[in-house]
Amino acid sequence: MTGDLSAAATAARRAWAGPSRERDLVLQALKAALAAWVAWAVAGWWLQAPVAFVAPWVAVVLVESTVYRSLTHGLQQLAAIAVGTIVATVVGLLLPHTEAAMAVVLPVVLLLGQWRRLGSQGIYAATGALFTLTAGPVSVVTSAARLGEALFGAVVGLAVNALIRPPLYLRDARALLQDAADETHDILQQVAEGLAAGRFDPDEVNGWHDRALRLHPLVEQAKAAVGWNRESLRINHRHRPRAVPQPGRGYDDAVTVLEYAAVHTAGVTRTVLETVSDDEATRLEPGLARHYARYLGLTAHALRLYSNSRFGPAAEDGLRDAVHDMRETLRTLRQDLVRTSSDDPAGIAVYGALLAQAHRLARQMVLSAN
Repeated sequence: MTGDLSAAATAARRAWAGPSRERDLVLQALKAALAAWVAWAVAGWWLQAPVAFVAPWVAVVLVESTVYRSLTHGLQQLAAIAVGTIVATVVGLLLPHTEAAMAVVLPVVLLLGQWRRLGSQGIYAATGALFTLTAGPVSVVTSAARLGEALFGAVVGLAVNALIRPPLYLRDARALLQDAADETHDILQQVAEGLAAGRFDPDEVNGWHDRALRLHPLVEQAKAAVGWNRESLRINHRHRPRAVPQPGRGYDDAVTVLEYAAVHTAGVTRTVLETVSDDEATRLEPGLARHYARYLGLTAHALRLYSNSRFGPAAEDGLRDAVHDMRETLRTLRQDLVRTSSDDPAGIAVYGALLAQAHRLARQMVLSAN
């Protein structure tokens, strides 16, 4: 309970302090409340529509995370409500008993709601049918009014979301990509420092590996945020901040590089962990460990430069130089590994795994620097 209150207080401070994901959530909540209030004020208070509650209900659920999603979900939801309402009205007029009408209508509208063109809004077919059958006597006039109120609520929700600070997620994706790059850099740097110093404590190595395993979900989160970016820019009159680059090829490349880096880092830490957790496993030869540590340090440095070149003011010349150093170090490391482990089958397996991970990431960094 205390932890939840502390997290809530932290989120509130971030929302108050400045632009942040927490502030975006607060603004979206306020916009949804405003859309519901406007829809009810017009439909319920001013026009006194017979089924006015439908308007604010539809308006509040259509203040979506992006304007494009508000539009597409709004059209799907209206179609689903129309299907459910029409089917329920026809059956309700033919069968006067509500229980009998529900037994016939619900299986039909639930199946119709699975139509792929309705997407995630298909469930509203059943909702519309239930409102029609349970909110009083079934009539064509009431059903038509209900559809009209749903249409009005959808227009209000879409208008509020599109006209009042429509959501953008450029900042979120950029921050997530930077977080993934920084975490990968920190892990590789710590592994490099540990190998160079000859530190092979199982608990410390296990900590490296646990952090490396959490890289993939972090990269996936960043990848999803890039998709949200593009969607939030569609049908959006709001100008993006000048300090934040528009997601394009660079963001896609960054996701690809970070995916490779996450796999590479997890593979390296897994191999190192296996060498220190098994008494019979081949130990890393100190000289090779130092050489591999230098390569990991160069890799971490190249990732930092790559991140700065994509999301900061740094030029790519430094990145090309760093990638060149990586390739030269990898070439020397390959020769050293062959000489050292040629007579040791277990050593070949261990060093071969490390070399394969190094080669894959080096190749991806070469591609990204070109």
